[in-house]
Amino acid sequence: MTDAPNARRGFIKQCGIVSAGLVAGTAAKAEGAPCPPAATNPPAHNEIPFYGSHQAGITTPAQKHIYFLVADLHSDDREKIQEMFQMWTAYSLNLTRGEHVKPYSKNLYIPPTDTGEADSLNPHNLTLTFGVSPSFFSKLKMEHLRPAELADLPHFPRDQLQAAYTGGDLCIQACADDPQVAFHAVRNLVRGARLNLTMRWSQAGFNSYDSASETPRNLFAFKDGTANFSGENLDKVVWCDGDNWLNGGSYLIARRIKMFLETWDRTSLGEQHNTFGRYRDSGAPMGQHEEHEPINLALTDDKGEPAMPETSHARIAHATGHNILRRSYSYASGIDDKSQFDTGLLFISYQKDPKAFIDIQNAFGNVDKMNEYITHIGSGIFACFPGVKDENDYLGKTLFTQN
Repeated sequence: MTDAPNARRGFIKQCGIVSAGLVAGTAAKAEGAPCPPAATNPPAHNEIPFYGSHQAGITTPAQKHIYFLVADLHSDDREKIQEMFQMWTAYSLNLTRGEHVKPYSKNLYIPPTDTGEADSLNPHNLTLTFGVSPSFFSKLKMEHLRPAELADLPHFPRDQLQAAYTGGDLCIQACADDPQVAFHAVRNLVRGARLNLTMRWSQAGFNSYDSASETPRNLFAFKDGTANFSGENLDKVVWCDGDNWLNGGSYLIARRIKMFLETWDRTSLGEQHNTFGRYRDSGAPMGQHEEHEPINLALTDDKGEPAMPETSHARIAHATGHNILRRSYSYASGIDDKSQFDTGLLFISYQKDPKAFIDIQNAFGNVDKMNEYITHIGSGIFACFPGVKDENDYLGKTLFTQN
């Protein structure tokens, strides 16, 4: 397998430049693909560090925009895919620093190295997070390295999955406080790897809040992510700690959920509360007063009935005893073939064990009142690598250096 220094030498030879500025020790060649040259911009503000023991974009406070992409490999050459991730490491470091790469040639008859739409923009807290699916391992003949927990999700009750939004071998999650910065990052990462992959599906999404301490609202106007943990408790929920290459990584589950706004908008406020099990204005559990109060399932109303209805979304999820980190974004993608808004939620969760999500989703089953207003049409599971610790490390190194 290609190590980082050798890959860097191949990168320099192909691009015809010598520069430590790209990211010393981690760049790699990508045959026939545009090579990112040395950055010329000084470090910008609104920067989230790329290096760390975990990938950024997981427990990082959620930015306002996402561009999420799922792709298929069309190469089964393990060494080429390793080099692709090395190249992505170098490029990602530049992108998250806002060091926009410039054309290293004045020749007007060749394409610029970088597409350029983010040249005048700072990083806007860009994070890039990468994961690989179960099929990634079979295509590269690395099945023996696939963790047992990384298996295709089962079919859940009420699923209406569409082929256009399922499957895929790897994912890239770009989050930023500017939508053009997020899209630019994914566009250029894909551009540099075209010989190795084909795009399968993607989704842009948004969060809106005036203060970073606020919980964003989804398109049903309810707060989304209230039950997320923080600090040490969050670490226990998210990070894998097994004795394998995924130690320090996490499992990403993505679900594209269509929301039927026209039906919801004809529903009374009381029924909306009963559906979520929370009050719309405050986000508090029904029968309680504050958004972040621990849910008390024993509370009853003045008729002796459960204050939080037994078919409510929050009650069913809480009763499983499982915790996951939600990192979801709303989407609005035009009008569908029924002349209704094509809107919904790009649900993303991170957890150290996919069983937590699976148990929660199975518990919803056919009893969750939310099923009257949503349909799950897309799905995927990915193992997200540990972080890139320093200039001698790269995305997936713990995996690719295994035999």
